[in-house]
Amino acid sequence: MLQVDVRKEFDGFSLNAAFDAPNGITALFGPSGSGKTSVIRAVSGLLDCDQSTVRLGGRDMNGVPIHKRKLGYVYQNARLFPHMNVLKNLRYGGQVDEAQIVALLGLEPLLDRYPSSLSGGEAQRVALGRALMAGPELLLLDEPLSALDAPRKAEVLPYLEALRDQSDIPMLYVSHDMAEVARLARYIVIMNKGKVALSGGLETVLADPAAVPFVGVQDAGAVLTGRVVGHADDGLTKIETGAGAIWVPSSGGRGLGRAGGTVRVRVPAQDVILARSAPQGISALNVLPVFIETIEHGRGPSVIVGLKSNDTQLIARVTKRSAQTLELAVGDHVYAILKATAIAPTDVG
Repeated sequence: MLQVDVRKEFDGFSLNAAFDAPNGITALFGPSGSGKTSVIRAVSGLLDCDQSTVRLGGRDMNGVPIHKRKLGYVYQNARLFPHMNVLKNLRYGGQVDEAQIVALLGLEPLLDRYPSSLSGGEAQRVALGRALMAGPELLLLDEPLSALDAPRKAEVLPYLEALRDQSDIPMLYVSHDMAEVARLARYIVIMNKGKVALSGGLETVLADPAAVPFVGVQDAGAVLTGRVVGHADDGLTKIETGAGAIWVPSSGGRGLGRAGGTVRVRVPAQDVILARSAPQGISALNVLPVFIETIEHGRGPSVIVGLKSNDTQLIARVTKRSAQTLELAVGDHVYAILKATAIAPTDVG
């Protein structure tokens, strides 16, 4: 467990952030300038705070020199040594579990190459490997995929998922990309103007309508955890979730493996349609019976509806006119409708 409570007064900006982060990936999410990078710089010791409490596994890190904090730090750019090949770059970080790290990140074919010959995704995998070779007790990742295009991001994401699943190292992952956060994080800290707006388990926080003003209406949506039932011949994959079975394009299930695998699916709120009765004769394949838990009216034309089915939560964004026409009310039983094609490949991991 990582415990953080850091405060720093800048010119025109105040950082005041406190949260606990369990093992696995904790995402620091928020817009540019919200204080995300300042938080991990404070945790690393690179930022001299006015007040700071950083405890890792019960060990007080205040006053511990940076080079003795046993941290791994991965930046937006790989920052590899150009005169060293990949193997020497890795060993510069140390030689802890070299074979395991090389295998985990798929680096074997790259070991004799130099940074100038690597793609952006390959370079970031090497940078991640170098950080792991130091045997860190905490890994700090400052938007490690932000400099990559979509194909390179898709290349690196499965390795980050593997690291999350095979390691018990706590990781702070800075990002303003909700698709990344939804695939990787177990815990989320939403930053706003230097403060923690919301924090908690990823699925709980993202399904809370209160998160929408901080996440933004375009990125708002719930995350469902499910089990792969099987892949159909028509290009669709069936996933059993706590809210019921849903179908997603198999292209979105690349790398998920055979039936029985556990997956996450991000369901954007703006792609969820609500109906009073079970629809008939429609093209949408995913129809989930739910009941309305909350209704949040914003200043604009939309309403955020919190939905629940068994122990699984969803949110839908509909217009105020639709909410009035359907006479939606808390406690009502309705149907949540989602087109299979509305789920993007990046939203399944």
